[in-house]
Amino acid sequence: MEYNLSLRHTRYVALLNSLSIKNYALIDRLEVSFSKGFTVITGETGAGKSILLGGLSLVLGKRADLSSLRNKSLKCVVEAQFGVGAYGLQSFFAENDLDYEEMTIVRREISPSGKSRAFINDSPVTLNVLAQLGNRLIDVHSQHQTLQLTETDFQLKVIDALAGNGDLLSSYRSQLLTYQKITKELEEMRRLRQHALKEHDYNSFLLKELEAAPLQLGIQEELEAQYEQLSNVETILEQLSTAHQLLNDEQQGVLNLLSQVKQYAAKLSSFGNQFMDLNNRIQSVFIETDDIASELWALHEQMEANPVLLDEVNAKLQLLYDLQKKHGALGIPELIDIRENLAQKVGIADNIDTDILKKEEELQTAEKVLQQTAGDLGRRRNKVVPQLQAQLEESLISLGIPNASFSIELETASSFKHNGKDELSFLFSANKGSAYGELKKVASGGELSRIMLTIKSVLAKYEHLPTLMFDEIDTGVSGEISNRMGDIMNEMSQSMQIFSITHIPQVASKGDYHFKVYKEDKDGATHTLMKKLSSEERVVELAEMLGGKTLSDSAMAHARELLN
Repeated sequence: MEYNLSLRHTRYVALLNSLSIKNYALIDRLEVSFSKGFTVITGETGAGKSILLGGLSLVLGKRADLSSLRNKSLKCVVEAQFGVGAYGLQSFFAENDLDYEEMTIVRREISPSGKSRAFINDSPVTLNVLAQLGNRLIDVHSQHQTLQLTETDFQLKVIDALAGNGDLLSSYRSQLLTYQKITKELEEMRRLRQHALKEHDYNSFLLKELEAAPLQLGIQEELEAQYEQLSNVETILEQLSTAHQLLNDEQQGVLNLLSQVKQYAAKLSSFGNQFMDLNNRIQSVFIETDDIASELWALHEQMEANPVLLDEVNAKLQLLYDLQKKHGALGIPELIDIRENLAQKVGIADNIDTDILKKEEELQTAEKVLQQTAGDLGRRRNKVVPQLQAQLEESLISLGIPNASFSIELETASSFKHNGKDELSFLFSANKGSAYGELKKVASGGELSRIMLTIKSVLAKYEHLPTLMFDEIDTGVSGEISNRMGDIMNEMSQSMQIFSITHIPQVASKGDYHFKVYKEDKDGATHTLMKKLSSEERVVELAEMLGGKTLSDSAMAHARELLN
């Protein structure tokens, strides 16, 4: 059965607009739309209210169970639409590379093979991302889910909401990140200093050794060529002398023969251009050969055995070879890089104390700023503690805990925390003369639920909360107290969307909208269905909740009275 109820508002903080469930547990197909305000959901025990919550939990990021598929051959699909326009989630969508839509659609699919897929605005996402978004959209609360109430972070969040500490907390967390960054940098510098000092002497020795070596690009090739000349000087002189003699021999020398050729060519040059060109070429060859002969002689005269220079060149080369072997370098360029790296290490060791001193001063400044902000947070928190105590105690009187008393104290911690520098003591006593104790130790489940409801109602006055869904938190309380609980939920719904799954007619009568979950046998199978009740159907439902299936005139009258 399908219902598409018109929405009264299109922009609302984390508003659950619609929910569609297909092939889940006892649900074949369910499509329902919701509005802002206070929605109550009722139904007999076992009708399937938990199934509805289970389906919703899938789009909030909870893990899937293959056994939840009604028809094992078809996939299960749960889809919900949320109005998130006023909730400031643009950064979340940007960080996760998602398309931001004020009407955001979240979908979960479970295939018959057990494979689960999640989507936000049709973009595939991990279950972790889905859960992060789900936590910001709906807060499902039951008597069995009160652990959050006993956590210090949540308790401080309540105090900060009353104190209006949002901007101050943002500043503190930004300053804390700076402080932690500087602290980490200082620790790294100290570690580096310790390591650098250990190796400083050895690195200095290696650096001096490299700085003393002739490390210039191309020097090795130059020295190797010089070494080759000096170590083969006799052979070179002999070759130069022989070559010079072949060119300058008076009888058969190349220059003498070329001189004769030149004379013949000169005589031919007057017989045409072709002979003139030939003469010019022979003239050029003669000049070039004569120049070569002169250079051969000049080189011969310059060359001489120089064992002292040979030893010097050999020593430089050997030094370069030894350094390359020592440092595992393939050539001079790598040795130059090693030298520069060593110079940097030695320089760091020489200057590290000055750098550490500067960083310590930077940390002291950051700590002073952080200390000031943490102090401001603490003072503002302490200022609203009496107000919170009074509000909680006053509200709990009307919820059947007349002697409720809180002892809330803040003390300065020794270290900075993610939300300030305060140690919180949040103690409770439900009876006169009873000692104060931690909530989780001294408060019953019913008391914790009422305390949580009271705290959520306080929070709703000071900050945007996600849609709240209360799952039978009114179980076991009297009609008068449940009536007050319903009033509180109704008051909260003036600024946010509230759901209450309830067995209590007094609570159900407070809703702006009333849905009933029920079972129906059809075609040999049981189905869970859900429908929105009309005004007259609400009267009947409340009367049955009051007096059972047999409707009496008094139950009907009582139901009408509750609704009015």
